[in-house]
Amino acid sequence: MAKQSSTSLFQRELVGSAIRESFIKLNPAVLIKNPVMFTVEVGTFVMILVTAYIAFSGDTSQGSLSYNSIITAILLLTVLFANFAEAIAEARGKAQAESLRKTRQETPAKKVISRQSSIGNEQIETISSAQLKKGDVFLCEPGDIIPSDGEIIEGLATIDESAITGESAPVIREAGGDKSSVTGGTKVLSDRIKVVVTTQPGESFLDKMIALVEGASRQKTPNEIALTILLAGFTLIFIIVCVALKPFADYAHTPITIAALISLFVCLIPTTIGGLLSAIGIAGMDRALRANVIAKSGRAVETAGDIDTLLLDKTGTITIGNRKATNFYAAPGIKQADMVRASALSSLADETPEGKSIVELAGPDVTRTLSTSGATLIKFTAETRSSGIDLPLNGQAKGESVRIRKGAVDSIRAIVERAGNTFPTETDAKAKEIAANGGTPLVVIENEQVKGVVELQDIIKPGISERFERLRKMGVKTVMVTGDNPLTAKFIAEKAGVDDFIAEAKPEDKMNYIRHEQTGGKLVAMMGDGTNDAPALAQADVGVAMNSGTQAAKEAGNMVDLDNDPTKLIEVVEIGKQLLITRGTLTTFSIANDVAKYFAIVPALFVVSIPALQSLNLMRLHSPESAILSAVIFNAIIIPMLIPLALRGVEYKPIGASALLRRNLFIYGFGGLVAPFVGIKLLDLVVGLFV
Repeated sequence: MAKQSSTSLFQRELVGSAIRESFIKLNPAVLIKNPVMFTVEVGTFVMILVTAYIAFSGDTSQGSLSYNSIITAILLLTVLFANFAEAIAEARGKAQAESLRKTRQETPAKKVISRQSSIGNEQIETISSAQLKKGDVFLCEPGDIIPSDGEIIEGLATIDESAITGESAPVIREAGGDKSSVTGGTKVLSDRIKVVVTTQPGESFLDKMIALVEGASRQKTPNEIALTILLAGFTLIFIIVCVALKPFADYAHTPITIAALISLFVCLIPTTIGGLLSAIGIAGMDRALRANVIAKSGRAVETAGDIDTLLLDKTGTITIGNRKATNFYAAPGIKQADMVRASALSSLADETPEGKSIVELAGPDVTRTLSTSGATLIKFTAETRSSGIDLPLNGQAKGESVRIRKGAVDSIRAIVERAGNTFPTETDAKAKEIAANGGTPLVVIENEQVKGVVELQDIIKPGISERFERLRKMGVKTVMVTGDNPLTAKFIAEKAGVDDFIAEAKPEDKMNYIRHEQTGGKLVAMMGDGTNDAPALAQADVGVAMNSGTQAAKEAGNMVDLDNDPTKLIEVVEIGKQLLITRGTLTTFSIANDVAKYFAIVPALFVVSIPALQSLNLMRLHSPESAILSAVIFNAIIIPMLIPLALRGVEYKPIGASALLRRNLFIYGFGGLVAPFVGIKLLDLVVGLFV
């Protein structure tokens, strides 16, 4: 799915589709979900009956046929404009869904019959991708379209994901680690991989994306529901007011027609925000999608705008990509060559980029001499924060081995001291020196004896501190999560400008921190890509999973980042805030409009019979008929005029909540009061020529 941030809001084909949909949405069963516009439709239906009665009876006590016909037409246009606002927002999503459908196609799948076979010796059965079931294994070679969502269980490949992300640069996906997930519809460019299917037919990532962008699974958010109820309450109040106005007018000997009462009612209820509310919500999800973020619900986008605390992994988010091994430091009495050899052996099972960089730093002269025949590889885990190898000893008793481990200082220190050995003070001092300089020390041991320390280094991303300052102005607390020791974590946290950090973090530490913040009434967001991140992603109010991450992470999060950009969480927060501000400012504008329209219609209706109301007749309109016509015309045309703002969103600036409130009250509150006075007066000058 290509990025479409620059796409025109009103493409010809989208407008045509939206116009047709606007008439379909006139169905009362559909429109009743929007109480404000439903009452306008009821008023329109009443006016159709009144107009028909005048046409057939010739009775003009309710006004002329032309006057009532115009009022009826304008009311119908008001409903159609509101329907169009929602329909054009939906059409934009459906257009993206159509492009995704073209990506989703039945392709041949090379299903592996014998799962025990290795790459190159598989028994293959070619079937349609639609026949693949969860748990099946398939093989992909260069040029193949990946037939279904899955996780790589063997091999490594370069993959073109442009059909999903819109980015032309290929990416590397490999078995193990947190970059093992592949998406159906993407293309293998090089190498061979074996993949296990992780979804049932019809439940693939593309299927879910299509349903989401079409709006088929869009549900109103809690704030949207609350606002709809509030607007319905306003509408009910004005129904009572307008019904009570008739006997008051009769008592004052002021004739009020049905057209005047319905027009007054339609102008006083919040039709502007009522007509744009759904469009604002749909557009919020659409903006997230155009940022290549799939939100599983509008609630996730909305919640992102209210986030108080943001958890960010250090590596790849705050620092540039992966840490690299830069130096080996042998412990006292240990030969450098022995230290390097032990470091390389301990990293053979470490699939993290750091582990691979240690093997690379050791060099081919060392690694080509290493033998792991009969060895037991100990993989790196977030729990143990160490990796290693158990090598069998020739000629020794069965079961005896050389135990080599490499990991975080505190984790390795615990192993050494538990065995009754001493952790060298020189190694401890070197580890602290590395940490104090922003590096990460990893200690290597053999048979619970310290061999030395490996230095890893990070580089902080340029401009990241400015982004954190921007978040701080939004009122968002940033927390760096890292497996580094506290010294290294403190150095990087201060340099990057984050508000807090979690050092030596295990999966449960993230979960506990999120729960602690939530207990204090805070909303928390985090990003993750690994299976060990899944519990915290599920616990967070906003959990953003990377598309390259594991299936467990993508299922646990309520958003998926197609670009696999760890800093995208910052953009998601801004999109959420823009959604909330857009809804709030247009609600303010709509209510301010209604206040102004009151001064247009009510004084014009009663000023003749009640001269005291002359002081409220600020607009000095031509006549009661022209006042009503001008007000309902303005009430109708303001909706399509605001559609671009509803779809693009009100510009958000991180200037603090109070300053933002004052700014928007002035622009949209004061502007909402002034606009009807100017607009209705200009319309009255034109309408007065014909009435």
